[in-house]
Amino acid sequence: MEFVTYEVKDRVGIITISREKALNALNSQVLEELNEAFDGVDQNEIRCIILTGAGEKSFVAGADIGEMSSLSKAEGEAFGKKGNDLFRKIETFPLPVIAAVNGFALGGGCEISMSCDIRICSDNAVFGQPEVGLGITPGFGGTQRLARLVSPGMAKQLIYTARNIKADEAYRIGLVNKVVSAEELMDEALKMASGIAANAPIAVRNCKKAINDGLQVDMDKAIVIEEKLFGDCFETEDQKAAMANFLEKDKEKKLKVVPFKNC
Repeated sequence: MEFVTYEVKDRVGIITISREKALNALNSQVLEELNEAFDGVDQNEIRCIILTGAGEKSFVAGADIGEMSSLSKAEGEAFGKKGNDLFRKIETFPLPVIAAVNGFALGGGCEISMSCDIRICSDNAVFGQPEVGLGITPGFGGTQRLARLVSPGMAKQLIYTARNIKADEAYRIGLVNKVVSAEELMDEALKMASGIAANAPIAVRNCKKAINDGLQVDMDKAIVIEEKLFGDCFETEDQKAAMANFLEKDKEKKLKVVPFKNC
């Protein structure tokens, strides 16, 4: 692949968009290579994914305006579908995906970060949906995910005004989970990913599915989804080993307790 790299550190997969000269902007080739990268993840070996952009200036500066500028209505809709299909794949990917956002996350960059489960950003990060300034709407899920993440009113304000926001405001409104220095960003993302990877993988995957699927239905249906995924964890090696380990530690702890004796 020309613009996307994939590496593995322990049980964490790192997918990097590497098109620095264009500030990692998303064109059709980048979208296709990202799709290929996610398809190539060994889900039996990897337990968490980090998605980031090459360099410190930009996570993803947006969709490629040069490619979009000459599209017809039908071609524009097809380009939107290509992005939406990929971002939905990321959103529903069985493994947790952490966006390590370095620098600009505008338009498609903000949208792809929102398709990830967790967003950690550098203190120089900038978020925004500037599409109306270009005569278009957000086309890769921005009108939908932003409203769900930060509230409909705040999403409308950001999208209608095309205003960019800095890392501290993104954190304040709940768009990102954590802000760190640019130097700490990947270490922090790897630390969180490693913590996730250390937990029972079936349970973590089922938690992601329960949250995502439950948010799409009313509470009565949502708790049924949770019940089924909760039950699905039982009789697995993960559940048996983890609970046996807990009981053994609890037993050892109780044996070490010395009874109090009156003098």
